[in-house]
Amino acid sequence: MRIFDETKKQYQQILKEELVVALGCTEPIAIAYGAAIARDVLGVQPQRIKVCCSGNIIKNVKGVIVPNSGGLKGVEAAAVLGVIGGNADKSLAVLEDINQAQIEAAHALLKKRYCQVELMENIPGLDILIHLYHEQDHVSVQIKQTHTNVIRIVKNQEILLDRPCDDSDLNASLTDRSCLNIRAIYEFASYADLSAVKPLLEDQIHYNLAIAEEGIKKGYGAQVGPSLLAKASDNFHKAIAYAAAGSDARMSGCTMAVVANSGSGNQGITASVPVIVYAQENHLSHERLLQALAFSNLVTVRLKTGIGRLSAYCGVVCAACGAMSAITYLQNGTMKQIEHTIINTLGSISGMVCDGAKPSCAAKIASALYSGMIAQNLAMCGHVFEPDTGIIQQDIEKTIDAIGVLGRIGMRETDHCILDMMLHPLDGSI
Repeated sequence: MRIFDETKKQYQQILKEELVVALGCTEPIAIAYGAAIARDVLGVQPQRIKVCCSGNIIKNVKGVIVPNSGGLKGVEAAAVLGVIGGNADKSLAVLEDINQAQIEAAHALLKKRYCQVELMENIPGLDILIHLYHEQDHVSVQIKQTHTNVIRIVKNQEILLDRPCDDSDLNASLTDRSCLNIRAIYEFASYADLSAVKPLLEDQIHYNLAIAEEGIKKGYGAQVGPSLLAKASDNFHKAIAYAAAGSDARMSGCTMAVVANSGSGNQGITASVPVIVYAQENHLSHERLLQALAFSNLVTVRLKTGIGRLSAYCGVVCAACGAMSAITYLQNGTMKQIEHTIINTLGSISGMVCDGAKPSCAAKIASALYSGMIAQNLAMCGHVFEPDTGIIQQDIEKTIDAIGVLGRIGMRETDHCILDMMLHPLDGSI
């Protein structure tokens, strides 16, 4: 089997859409991005802000430090910084140019309750609606489904942008993902000319390895990565420690950018850093590393497509499948062993929940990758969880589809329960 030219073009476009440079956790950054756009349309600094968010946005913003904020967390901080100094032209690097004076101004405005936040009840996934007010002027900007997908801009009841959005299709704004399957991804990574996506992959190596090294050197968050590295006994464990360290730094306010995957910097780190470290430690060629990264990233996208950008299903499980199956690929594993690495991982850790972006994400990355390491070892020894073992289906593609149903539909109530506990902590009586 060799990949068709049309499919190759689709895969190239999917990588261009998904491998995006992002500064900080992508949910607060999406808020800052929308706020910066709204301020540009308004033309002046607003007198007040209101931000309406879906539950998944509030969940993922609540516990993570906004970059270049002086340690601030939350929806209000992201919106205010976006208004004061955000550069919308830089997309998910919108807060890159924030200076100290702007940070101090943001702190002062937050004390005055300058920004109001409202929860959009019963709205799944990613939905952000930002309102800015100045005297008689009012601007609203809505972002939906993906972190930079601006679907509506209105100023004083004049509609400046109104882009159709299919609420039934989580990936409506993106290239059709139905072409993705594990065997075709293998063919693309192995035999297609990767020159069109090489700059993306080179950026991922540069940015994501740099933030991992930063996390190893300095004490961010709970220092999951450095703690694991101190006990690392082989290249597998070192690769996992470095991935966790990247998240340590990113979740705790590090101002270094990452190359995200499927709208998540943590997923971008998980899909890439273990592969990079493993390839380097084993002195594999750079071309082979690029092939493995293309494979890992596309496997991650294949798994995330059915789940959607945000849900109660922890997305680093998908990225761990990508990374560990890519390591099987680097070990010259057979197609069956690659598929079995994914199946074994999904059969063991698909219940890990997402309770928002925060320092403990680093430990979740390590947990997912350790499960992936076990799954990979089983696959290389010829063992796989058989169909009808729990959620495992008749083949790899049906199993991945089942995970999509689990994350998108099956865990909706879990999502509501998690958000309720985050917004209203238990008082000790149940």
